Amino acid sequence: MRSPTLKGSPDMPAPSKSGSISSGRAPNMTNKKMPSMLPYIEALETYETYDPMEVMAERAGIAPEKIIRLNGNENPYGPSPKVAAALGDYQNFNYYPDPGQRNLRRVLSGYLNVEPERIVAGNGSDELIDLLLRIYVGVGDNVIIPTPTFGMYTFSTGICGGETISVERDDTFEIDLEAMKSAITSNSKIIFLASPNNPTGNIVPEAQARALLDTGLLVVMDEAYFEFCGETAIPLLSEYPNLVVLRTFSKWAGLAGLRIGVGAMNQDLATTMMAMKPPYNVNLAAEVAVTTSLEDTSGLLARVIQIVEERDRMMEKLKQVTNLTAWPSQANFILCQVPDGRGKEIFDGLCSRGIFLRYWSNGRLKNFIRTSIGLPHETDAVVEAFRELCA
Repeated sequence: MRSPTLKGSPDMPAPSKSGSISSGRAPNMTNKKMPSMLPYIEALETYETYDPMEVMAERAGIAPEKIIRLNGNENPYGPSPKVAAALGDYQNFNYYPDPGQRNLRRVLSGYLNVEPERIVAGNGSDELIDLLLRIYVGVGDNVIIPTPTFGMYTFSTGICGGETISVERDDTFEIDLEAMKSAITSNSKIIFLASPNNPTGNIVPEAQARALLDTGLLVVMDEAYFEFCGETAIPLLSEYPNLVVLRTFSKWAGLAGLRIGVGAMNQDLATTMMAMKPPYNVNLAAEVAVTTSLEDTSGLLARVIQIVEERDRMMEKLKQVTNLTAWPSQANFILCQVPDGRGKEIFDGLCSRGIFLRYWSNGRLKNFIRTSIGLPHETDAVVEAFRELCA
């Protein structure tokens, strides 16, 4: 039987004596050009993400185990201990996952109290945001967001060639409902609402959600931090076919690294999303982790209670810091307002101490720093650093 690698075949040039493949003549690249990219893709700015622990440690000149990383709203306790055992015992990683997500949707149905046919799981809720935008938004269309809020809404809209209409929140970071409704145009397709909102930590009242749903636009309620507040729009799904509710297992279940999000929505929309998503978008490790996590909700929710209690303790300590205002939060983070014009200075001071929080270098949040809720000793270190730097 001939070898499948055909030496010197037309499809595979013969290797040179050095072992490298040669076509026999050097290609002339002087007249070669890359095809033109879509202009709105070329114009995209890279989404700001978080460096891994070892990069932070090198930058600060501090051992990785001494770094305090509270910039990504991650769960300081990690996943359920049962998850590691389940992943170690699982024997079928050599097979593709079920593209129909049958077992996964059934399990998630119990978590959401929504029929499986109305559920779609994604590679993080970011993927679900992307899918929704690709269904509804094209060049010339727009989405409406109350700012400041989660940056992926704007980033993913740009990938689709759409425009983001940003409506400033009021002085207390509440949604300006009338301004939101006034911003709607004939090309408006989606309203994104995060509840609790990232980075301000406040929820969307039901009356405001209903008022925006009554506009007829698709309203996406992003409930990434639901478990920390207990307020949800899920009951409104039976009244409003234009409502989508997103959840994630990154925060409360400690599965940020495995990327698993879920959306509950109108059944017709769910059918469309299931048809257009990548067939194997949720990997088997993530499915095993979610299924196991939902078998240990009591243990995970006990940790949520610990995080909420630590958030409240941190809030009380931050209130005692001179020249700092801590904004009330119903999530697993607190937004801190520092003295005017000193945001970058204080952020750099935190980094030099090995404390990495979230800072915005421009716009309305240039004097704000967000801290995730970590372990008690991390809370104490962050508060003490703020006390020194804000003096």
